[in-house]
Amino acid sequence: MTKILVITASSGKNLELANSFLNELTTQGADAQVLNLMDMNLPLYDSRTDAQHNAKELLGNWLGPIHESQGYVFLAPEFNGATPPVFSNFLCWVSRSAKDWRVAFNEKPAVIGTFSAGGSGYILNALRMQLAFIGMNVLGRQILTNFNKPLDLESLSAVCKSLIKQSKI
Repeated sequence: MTKILVITASSGKNLELANSFLNELTTQGADAQVLNLMDMNLPLYDSRTDAQHNAKELLGNWLGPIHESQGYVFLAPEFNGATPPVFSNFLCWVSRSAKDWRVAFNEKPAVIGTFSAGGSGYILNALRMQLAFIGMNVLGRQILTNFNKPLDLESLSAVCKSLIKQSKI
């Protein structure tokens, strides 16, 4: 069974979107989980907090699913034209969790999406660039929703099908 980790960087509409992904991925036969970064309460990463904390301990029970996932969904609202601080902070802590931390992401497929009150164009570009930088294969099809553009269930189904297929390669 394909393991997919759905990561959301907000507790609002993006968490609702994450649950929609979870339901669709499960319906299509994947072993999917949702990780809400807001619930992790990670301290802000800097050289002082790095010296004070053990990244493996901070990531706790999520470290296994992060490394074992065969594919990912990343959902985040737009913050000042970029990813929310909680998202970048999460990647910082993962990068401190092991010498070979990139194995968690390198060459794995990812779907990106957002529910953002604004236009949402910048967040998807920011996510795509940041995830490609850490070695992920970000699928071309993405999910963009906002108050004027509800989730298209056909698009959700299609992107989940593609993610599952790419995760098996």
